Amino acid sequence: MQYDLSTSRAQLRRKLRQQRRNLSPSQQAHAAQQLFKQLAQHPLFRRAQHIALYLASDGEIDPQCLMHEAWRQGKYVYLPVLPRWPKTAMVFQRVRPVQQWEKNRFGILQPRWCVADQRSAWTLDVVFLPLVGFDQQGGRLGMGGGFYDRCFAKLHQRDHMLTPKRIGLAHECQRVESVPLAPWDVALHGVVTDQHWYKGQA
Repeated sequence: MQYDLSTSRAQLRRKLRQQRRNLSPSQQAHAAQQLFKQLAQHPLFRRAQHIALYLASDGEIDPQCLMHEAWRQGKYVYLPVLPRWPKTAMVFQRVRPVQQWEKNRFGILQPRWCVADQRSAWTLDVVFLPLVGFDQQGGRLGMGGGFYDRCFAKLHQRDHMLTPKRIGLAHECQRVESVPLAPWDVALHGVVTDQHWYKGQA
């Protein structure tokens, strides 16, 4: 899909969010299964022991099957958690098959806050993260909150950019020719859709 680069990030975000919301439940379920097939046997997933995922919302492609497979293999699974303060912060917290939940300020479920279960981002092996749009160069358009960008920017400042691997997950229909990047955007190592792997430039 092509968009004029003059299209603002906000406009592009609205169009792509609506596009993924328009996918039917059966299309979403099929995409989730195809995503699982792309990832479950890949060496990146098989070697990783500490894996961050997300709970799908707003039409995002759903990695839940991958989460259950990670548990089945005895891997440690983490989800992004937003503290009450500071409002710009995000941490990764371990999640288990039996888990207590709460809603964050955006109404999204997250594990109930537990410092003992939290892990520094740079010690994770791979972070599979959601996105609104992406291009084949590893450019990512997120929801606009900047939580992942701030997290990875801190890793860059601390010279930990080799870990974790940052892999975006998306529907194929979220691909655009070129994402209009902002100076604070952090590139991905790759993007995986229900149809393809795209190598990033990180």
